[in-house]
Amino acid sequence: MTSTALYDVPGPLTRRRHLVYGLVSTAVIIGLLGWILYLLFDTNQFTTAKWRPFAYEGIQELLLRGLGNTLKAFAYAAVLSLALGGLLACGRLSVHRPLRWVATLVVEFFRAMPVLVMIFFIFVALKVQPLPALVAGLTLYNGSVLAEVFRTGVNSVERGQREAAYSLGMYKTQVMSFVLVPQALRAMLPTIISQLVVALKDTSLGFLITYEEFLHAGKLIAGNLDYDLPFIPVVMIISPIYIGMCMLLSWFAHWVAKRQKRNPKTEAVEVTEAEPGTLLPGAGPRG
Repeated sequence: MTSTALYDVPGPLTRRRHLVYGLVSTAVIIGLLGWILYLLFDTNQFTTAKWRPFAYEGIQELLLRGLGNTLKAFAYAAVLSLALGGLLACGRLSVHRPLRWVATLVVEFFRAMPVLVMIFFIFVALKVQPLPALVAGLTLYNGSVLAEVFRTGVNSVERGQREAAYSLGMYKTQVMSFVLVPQALRAMLPTIISQLVVALKDTSLGFLITYEEFLHAGKLIAGNLDYDLPFIPVVMIISPIYIGMCMLLSWFAHWVAKRQKRNPKTEAVEVTEAEPGTLLPGAGPRG
């Protein structure tokens, strides 16, 4: 039996035990899926009456319009959240104490406030239209979370990078723009995309304030008595689309990360090894 520096290679008995564990787990998963399918068939969730609505052009247009409204709200919220997060992060990293205190207070307040409460307050108390109310609530919450992500990412860069940039005579804005932020972006990118996925899923809260987004359209179809209340079919249609959009965002983050690695500006520069007899600049031959 061979071994490595981190773990011992499993022997024949361990491999057989792992095979048994895998077979048992697979059997349990298949059994669970079979039980779910049995319940769906037993409750008549695959009848023609429940799935017929999705063949109607009006229902398809309703779903597409709701999906478009969801993407529109997400696009506004994502852009504004990134902008607000960057602004609040600059405030938290400021050398001016009052500005830093104000930014910290804003970030901590909106991070602790539930998203739904903010959306309802803006919609009911301030009498704002559904789309701006939804976008404002998502922006305030996700922007405050992203501000902490940006601040932590910038502070995670080695202190020597900052000191070396200042020693070259660079201003603070130049240090942030050309030294700290480009290095911190790689570390921050997965967390930023994760937070944008949260913003995408939270757009479904818009149906509570009568915003005609994707979930609102599904709710209208699921509660229709003429279609025999097709609640489960609506869930089976809407859920994969939401999951697909979140997976698309994750794929985009992975693509950006790979592209950054191939960027010649971020690749290491090869240095030619010194040959025997090479003189340093300004050095002359010894007498």
